[in-house]
Amino acid sequence: MPVTRPHVKAALVLVGALALAGCSGSEAATPPHPTWHNGEVNAVSRTTAAAGVAMTTSLRPEGTLETVALDLATGRKLWAHPATMAGRLPGMGVPAPAIVETGEGKAVAVAVDPTRGGRWNATLIGRDARTGTQRWTRPLHSTFGPQRCGAFICVSEHTALAKARIVVLDPATGRPMWKLPGIAEVEWSDASRAVFLRLARHPVLEAHDLRSGKLAWRLPVEQALGAGVDMSGGWSFGATDDNLIGYVAPYTRPATKKVSAFGLLSVKLADGTVNWIRPSVVRVYPSGSPGFAPVVRPVDRQGQYGGFARLDAESGRVLGQIPAAQVPGSGWWLAFPARMEKLGFLKHGRPGTAFDLATGRA
Repeated sequence: MPVTRPHVKAALVLVGALALAGCSGSEAATPPHPTWHNGEVNAVSRTTAAAGVAMTTSLRPEGTLETVALDLATGRKLWAHPATMAGRLPGMGVPAPAIVETGEGKAVAVAVDPTRGGRWNATLIGRDARTGTQRWTRPLHSTFGPQRCGAFICVSEHTALAKARIVVLDPATGRPMWKLPGIAEVEWSDASRAVFLRLARHPVLEAHDLRSGKLAWRLPVEQALGAGVDMSGGWSFGATDDNLIGYVAPYTRPATKKVSAFGLLSVKLADGTVNWIRPSVVRVYPSGSPGFAPVVRPVDRQGQYGGFARLDAESGRVLGQIPAAQVPGSGWWLAFPARMEKLGFLKHGRPGTAFDLATGRA
C-alpha cells in the first residue's frame, strides 16, 4: 500500500496471463505477449484480481476516478462506478479496490464511493465482483481505502479524526468482526493472520488472528531501527515465504532539521523475531518489492549517498553492488528488467548505462 509510492500517472491497463508458445525441435519460443489489451481504462492504482475478475481504479477523461471491473479472461469491461479518495496521506497514491472470494466461484469487490452531502465524505460499498450489484454499504468520514486480509476486508476508518480505527469486515455482509484503535495498514496476511503496521509516534508491527482479533506478536519498529523512527517519510513492505521485509524512509523534521532513523528490517512472520537489519540505507525507486529484490543506497552521516547494492531478502547480505565511483553522473532515471538482475541508468536523448547487479560490471 505512506509509503514510498510516488504519484501514479495515468496509464493503460495491460492485464492478462502471459502466454509462451511451446518449442519443438530447434524452433525458437514465441516471445511472451498479453492475451488481451484494454486501451479504454486509465489505471492509476494497482490491479487486483479474484474469481476471474480483475479490478483497478481508473482516471476518467474529465479527471474523476472510477472503480472498474474487467473479465480476467477477455479484458471486457464488466461494470464501473464512481470512486473517490477521502483521507489518504500525500504520497500514498491511489488505492486499489479490494476483492475477496466468497466461495462457489464468486467474489465481493469493495471500493470507496463518493457521497454527496450529509456528515459523511464517502461510502464503502461491497458489490458482486462480476455483476456490480450492491451488497452492502458503510459510511466513512475518511479512510486509506479497503484491503483484502485473508478471507476478510480490512479498512481504516476516520483517519483524519482522533477516533481513527481499523475495522475487519465480513466481505459478504459488511458486518464488523472486530476493530483496533488508531491508524493502521495491512502489510501481510494469509488465511488466518494479518500483520498490521500501526502508525503512531512510536510505530508498531502487530500480528493478529483474523477471526478473533487476538494478538499473536508485537514488535516496536524502533526496537529494530533505533529511536526516532518517523513514518512521515514513507514505508514499503514485502514478504518472502517466512519473513516480512520492511523499509522505513528517512524524514527530516522541520523543527529540528534532524533526520529520523531509517533503513530495512526483516521480521519472522511466525513470531515477530528480528532476522536482520540494514540501518541508514535508502530504497531506490523504481525498485522491486522489499520481499523480492531490495535495491538500496547507503547514506553517511553527512547525507552523502554511496553506490547501489542489491540485498538478499532472506539474509540481508549484499548480493552485488555498483560502487559510487561507477555511477554515471546525474540526470538519469533507473530501469530494471523483470528479474532485477541488472540496473540501468537511462538518460534523455543520450546513451544510457547498464550494470550487472551481481558482479557490478558494466
